[in-house]
Amino acid sequence: MDSRTATLEAFADTIVPGEKRSAEDGSVAGVSTGGGAVAAGAIELLETPATGIADGLTDYATALNAHARQYATERKLSLESSTPPFVAMSFTHRAALLARLTAPDHPEKEMWVLLALFSNMAFDTAAHKHTAEALAEGHPGLRTLGFADPDPDGFWRFPDYSYRRPLARMHPDTTSSGSPA
Repeated sequence: MDSRTATLEAFADTIVPGEKRSAEDGSVAGVSTGGGAVAAGAIELLETPATGIADGLTDYATALNAHARQYATERKLSLESSTPPFVAMSFTHRAALLARLTAPDHPEKEMWVLLALFSNMAFDTAAHKHTAEALAEGHPGLRTLGFADPDPDGFWRFPDYSYRRPLARMHPDTTSSGSPA
């Protein structure tokens, strides 16, 4: 795995932790059970042109590793030299660094918060996939949130209202598909 991807995966895993994919997995710290942002497709979402940041991901990884080097120097941490600095840090240190980078007074706060939001979005919504496809693949975030499978025809219908009663009467011109006439 390249340094950019490993670093971005470590970032996403710090935001929404998951379990290691293998014993050799350095990007995913493994502090949680089940799939986190990485298993939910955070890198795939980040690389989607619609995010507006896909072309800058190498710069994000470079900047994050520079911050990790500085953080490690301040704390006299010894980091594995063959691994990107952020990836080489423990989960606790990764989280502490991200808390610093997303603090209200940090001059780069907006860029790190944006990256964190996309990491959450990959887990919470599978924004990079059609929802039915993500569910069929067992998307860890949607499954954790208890997202319902569609009906066999691919549509979602909710015959039981969340409040166990309709909140309003159906408009008389509503079609059988639920569209306004």
